[in-house]
Amino acid sequence: MLQLQHIALTQFRNHIAQQYHFSKNIVGICGDNGTGKTNLLDAIYYLSFCKSYFNRTDSSNVSHQHLGFRIEGDLLLQEKKQQVTCIVRENNKKEFYLNNEEYKKLSQHIGLLPCVMIAPDDIELITGASELRRRFIDMIISQTNADYLQHLIEYNNLLQQRNSILKQQAATGKIDDILFAIITEQLVAKGNVIFSVRNTFLNDFLPRVISNYNNIAQSNEALHCQYQSQLQHNNFAQIMQKNTPTDFALQRTTTGIHKDDIEFLLNNTKFKTEASQGQRKSLLFALKLSEWQSLQLNKGFYPILLLDDVFEKLDTDRMSNLLHIVSTQKDCQVFITDTHKERLEMQLQQLNTNFEVIELS
Repeated sequence: MLQLQHIALTQFRNHIAQQYHFSKNIVGICGDNGTGKTNLLDAIYYLSFCKSYFNRTDSSNVSHQHLGFRIEGDLLLQEKKQQVTCIVRENNKKEFYLNNEEYKKLSQHIGLLPCVMIAPDDIELITGASELRRRFIDMIISQTNADYLQHLIEYNNLLQQRNSILKQQAATGKIDDILFAIITEQLVAKGNVIFSVRNTFLNDFLPRVISNYNNIAQSNEALHCQYQSQLQHNNFAQIMQKNTPTDFALQRTTTGIHKDDIEFLLNNTKFKTEASQGQRKSLLFALKLSEWQSLQLNKGFYPILLLDDVFEKLDTDRMSNLLHIVSTQKDCQVFITDTHKERLEMQLQQLNTNFEVIELS
């Protein structure tokens, strides 16, 4: 089991010098808007991913009129104590420590202490750009496959280099053909590996999403999920060569796994145009629940689950269905924030499990 037992925050957003202790698997966090509930969950997320869930820069998380911040967490992982420390210095240099030993690369920490977060604005995962869905899938796989994460980092670096050459050629009319060919060849090699891993993962993941969707929505709707990639029916090297003139004209690489997406269909119609608000919420929960389950199957223990203001903006019935699913697992830790203490306690009491509520002011 993975359990956070204590967290100390220093100059992290509106937490100037606070400590919190957690003794239960289900932890409710309540308080008015602005008291720091979401910031506390984001600090927990930092301990897992070395960064903010909300794509904020490290410097923007420093408390007003202060320099730097520190997050320190004490966790229990499979009965073994782990201490994680994140420090952002006055010069914005970030340091990350596990049991007082500093990481040389932050990517080395990804996947050790997994967590899954659900926030109201996550509905963009359903309705927003394909980049959000790629990032979602990549984050799941990266927590279980360190080689994949490294391939992804290298692919993105090569993509930037190739695009830079394309822009330079448009500006100067000159190009290093040998360098361009080498970078393209390396990009193709990395892209093929990433596609293979994504394809294998999604063949297992997407059917689980459909099953969870029907359980959460308490329905048997015609939901279809499909991985879309230019590489599914084409040789990457060949389509790169074919599209090279277009790449030069547009000054960017138009082919590759950076164009991948997941398509959701409801009754053979695009989900985001056909689905109701309730159906979109059900799909969001299904995706996050599937992430939580996939990580458990791979890791052998459940990730920490962070639920931010879900009662305020998301459907109560669907939220209750999700909570009942996760609360049946006795070896997982769940953090839930809400602005109304009574509502939070009432929902948690219905789970028939031990819980604690921490009130922020």
